[in-house]
Amino acid sequence: MLDRWIKIEYNTLYSNDTNTMIKRITSSIFILLCCLTCAFGQPTVAKEYVCQIEKLSKNKAIKTALTHITELEPQTIKDLILLTEIPAPPFEETERANKFKAMLEEAGADKVGNVLALRKGSKGEKVVALDAHIDTVFPRETDVRVKYRGDTLVAPGIGDDTRGLAMILAVLKALNKAEIKTEENLLFVGTVGEEGLGDLRGVKHLFSEETDIKIDSWISIDGGKIGRVNHGALGSKRYRAHFKGKGGHSWGAFGLANPHHALGKAIEYFVNDALVYTNQKGAKTSYSIGRIGGGTSVNSIPFESWFEVDMRSLDPNRLEEINTIFQKSVKRAVEDYNASGVKDKVTLELEMIGDRPSGILSADLPLIQRAVAVTTHFGVKPRLTTGSTNGNIPISLGIPAITLGRGGKGGGAHSLDEWWLNQDGAKSIQLTLLICVAEAGLNK
Repeated sequence: MLDRWIKIEYNTLYSNDTNTMIKRITSSIFILLCCLTCAFGQPTVAKEYVCQIEKLSKNKAIKTALTHITELEPQTIKDLILLTEIPAPPFEETERANKFKAMLEEAGADKVGNVLALRKGSKGEKVVALDAHIDTVFPRETDVRVKYRGDTLVAPGIGDDTRGLAMILAVLKALNKAEIKTEENLLFVGTVGEEGLGDLRGVKHLFSEETDIKIDSWISIDGGKIGRVNHGALGSKRYRAHFKGKGGHSWGAFGLANPHHALGKAIEYFVNDALVYTNQKGAKTSYSIGRIGGGTSVNSIPFESWFEVDMRSLDPNRLEEINTIFQKSVKRAVEDYNASGVKDKVTLELEMIGDRPSGILSADLPLIQRAVAVTTHFGVKPRLTTGSTNGNIPISLGIPAITLGRGGKGGGAHSLDEWWLNQDGAKSIQLTLLICVAEAGLNK
């Protein structure tokens, strides 16, 4: 068991009483950091980290581990196929989670629980986590059998993020084969609920006061090409807006308050106000009405209608501001509609269905510097990026966190024709192992 614990609150990054000027200053600094990160191309890395990686790469045990990753390729592909063919939609990950647990234990990790495996370090004062998410976006009944098109593997979820799970297993096996001992603890993690309405529930739990685990550095595997070093969190807020009324016959109850009509006005108000806001200067902020539903028949006044909205921004302040615009717009729409002369009234209920915090980490943090140095060492141009991943939670808390690409070559994520080709895929696993050891420290 881990012997250090901490309570963390992740949803109070900015207090409600923060004055407007402080918010604007914070927002300006944030935008400047984003611009500086993107404007100068390849990120710089301090000499000390280059030297550390060069020294590590010459270590006999490290060389053995990297070689073993290449030798493991046939088994890694078998692991990938086995896990891909176990359905794992959000909230239904248990079967795949249990199998991944068993595979971690077979690979030689100490069992911690909840798809966590702890590999203890010689000092064990800190915890470096390596994560991939277990869930996929597809319903349980989806055909997830892996098919071959030449050398290409085709199946829903084959890349996002089952490939990440297979990479974690390969890293663990290689460390054990080479008998590598790190100074700090390595925690191998398979998280649930990363996708969609899962809303990062697995990683949120790990960084909440509901758990005893203290994680000092977080490394996720998620995304495409090798070279990705994601250090920015694209935050989002998602709601389902419910409009309710009495309902009735379209002719006999004509004039009765109609939830669909109120919904239409709410969307119009929000889109108009949001367009004005997003056209202003500031970090990119987006909005989208993704789903609409309700009603029983064409000749009925519905008793309920609903829509779902997704709002995103890299800037926590901008995200909160467009959230405020949304709530004010839909409430105003209902008030105006009810005051328009309709019989009875429509009510509104807002249900939050997604809340992912945003933020960005300095490229000067040791974890990011090491990731850049390792990526460069493997002859790949590092790319500092932002995205919506499990890393959102630690990033928003200021905890060192990155998300790495899965490597190989793939496409069609979130589609039934998702595919992945093992084009130099071992390199991404070797890169991940070296970053983990660099961050955890090689026991001398």
